[in-house]
Amino acid sequence: MEKQPNNPLHGKTLQSILEHLLDTYGWQGLAYHIDINCFKNEPSLSSSLKFLRKTPWARQEVEALYLRTIAHR
Repeated sequence: MEKQPNNPLHGKTLQSILEHLLDTYGWQGLAYHIDINCFKNEPSLSSSLKFLRKTPWARQEVEALYLRTIAHR
């Protein structure tokens, strides 16, 4: 397996990224930062993961927010 020491997303699952963002922002905060319905209307972890796995642009938004969040630690 190829190592990626400079990639902060390496080894992170989408679920762990979303859980981190939920701990940081909650559903309301996520909906504020990323305007997608799965965060605004009856949000759940499983439905959000399903949507994000099928929608590359939304996943990129979530990963970008995660990177901004961990950069401010």
